[in-house]
Amino acid sequence: MKNSILITVPKGLAQTCADEVKALGYPIIRVGTTGVETEGLYPDTYMLNLHLRTAHHVLYMIRYFRCETPDDLYKNVFNIPWETMISVDEYLSVVSHVDNPTITDSRFANVKCKDAIVDRISRKKGRRPDSGPDRTGVLINLFWRGDVCRIYIDTSGEPLSKRGYRKNPMGAPMQETLAAGVILAAGWKSTEHFVNPMCGSGTLAIEAALIGINKAPGLLRNNFGFMHTMLFNSEAWTEVRKKAIALIRRPIPGQIIATDISPDSIDAARQNAENAGVKDCIKFAISEYDQTTVPEGNGIIMVNPEYGIRMGNESELENDYRGIGTFLKHKCQGYRGYIFTGNTTLIGKVGLKSKRKIPFYSGQIECRLYEYELFAGKRA
Repeated sequence: MKNSILITVPKGLAQTCADEVKALGYPIIRVGTTGVETEGLYPDTYMLNLHLRTAHHVLYMIRYFRCETPDDLYKNVFNIPWETMISVDEYLSVVSHVDNPTITDSRFANVKCKDAIVDRISRKKGRRPDSGPDRTGVLINLFWRGDVCRIYIDTSGEPLSKRGYRKNPMGAPMQETLAAGVILAAGWKSTEHFVNPMCGSGTLAIEAALIGINKAPGLLRNNFGFMHTMLFNSEAWTEVRKKAIALIRRPIPGQIIATDISPDSIDAARQNAENAGVKDCIKFAISEYDQTTVPEGNGIIMVNPEYGIRMGNESELENDYRGIGTFLKHKCQGYRGYIFTGNTTLIGKVGLKSKRKIPFYSGQIECRLYEYELFAGKRA
């Protein structure tokens, strides 16, 4: 029987993630603000973890039940046959999200849930698994709202945004899942060019390259939460990986160009791209943003300048935003221009009328992806 699978996403990316889930052949049961619900069997979580670019966690539901007090929680969790799912030699962690009047500290719910699990395993097996806060083994998620509890296995473990390639983030980088979501929202195709001035540590260019060659982001990781349960089928996982590898296509028809004025940033971006296995797909260069080479043809120019919130000073950034507008207007005709920023004041300095404003969140900062249609003409 298929179980509910809840996919958590950063705020603003739920519909994009739902489109990804649907493209993989899974039904969409519900789309919320920060989550997408589908259904499937445990091995289906392998595919979702491997391929989803905008998801944070893939949670596989074990059970839901009515629950009013901590004692109810303990009894119901204890009745779940954990001995068939968690080995005594594994390491167990529990995280919880609680909105119940009997609980004032979610850590108390963590302890009650964890105690019920290890007590059950100890009774059935004569020994209990180690447990603690490190999310390196089996990770259980408890969602308790009102009088309803839902218990999930977090089949991702670490967030899927941690692809593993960004060893040197440089400054305040865009999260990998957000970068992928922004590129997907822009509708970039690998037959087009992708130009990324002010590339920083290269996240946008690297995510574009992964999309361009159709490389599943999960291929960059060797550890997922689903591997640590007794439900894990290593042969099925090997087959899913093998099929994903067969889908990779090279070379990319269009060019991906990433530039930055900082040599250190370009060095870091090159290393990150090498870690991701896409260094050969990206042309890196040390350059002022407005001196970035824009190939003939069409594609997108995507710039993620400082916002003046976490980095930089707003007044000092006004000239940069004006300059970006001039660069887009005079040197990028025939392309679609995009500026990703969390500063609605500075974006007004660009001097171009946006065609679309797509909302996103970078952490807690409300941002927008501004799209500009740059009509073809003679470049300056």
